[in-house]
Amino acid sequence: MYGLLLLIPFLLIRFGLLSYLNKSAVQRAAHFAPMYGNEKIPYWIYQISNVGIVIYVLFATVKMEYSWLFVLGLICYLLGLLLCAISIVNFSSPSDVGMNTNGIYRFSRNPMYVSYFVCFMGMAALTQSLILLGIVVVFQISAHWIILSEERWCLETFGLPYAQYMKKVRRYL
Repeated sequence: MYGLLLLIPFLLIRFGLLSYLNKSAVQRAAHFAPMYGNEKIPYWIYQISNVGIVIYVLFATVKMEYSWLFVLGLICYLLGLLLCAISIVNFSSPSDVGMNTNGIYRFSRNPMYVSYFVCFMGMAALTQSLILLGIVVVFQISAHWIILSEERWCLETFGLPYAQYMKKVRRYL
């Protein structure tokens, strides 16, 4: 099976579902917090690794064999898609001030990033690619720095309510 078939559901959920539910949420999801100083380097690494994942998976082949790696990959991939869909549904309905704190956002401040990581790890296992695994690890490390800048921006934008939210809800899981 071609890796392209792994990307189609991911892209349909990530962009299609969000656009269907709330067109203005697409702009919010595409917004990156302002980057200062050393934050710009992880931003570009994040963007390049994103492109790298998509291009690599486009040309990869899924190893269709019954093995523990295939089963683990399939579970991660499907769980990642499910988490992404739930995150998108919850993200499309922010509070009046623009914060997302309901649904899955009660358990994780960054469920979309978590879902991407789980889904991409599933893709790496399904394609049995150490190269893709390496790109996903770079992606996740750089995403952490993006998240830190987003949290700074959220504190500046939402103030005390976001600070209280940070105390109650973990960054990832």
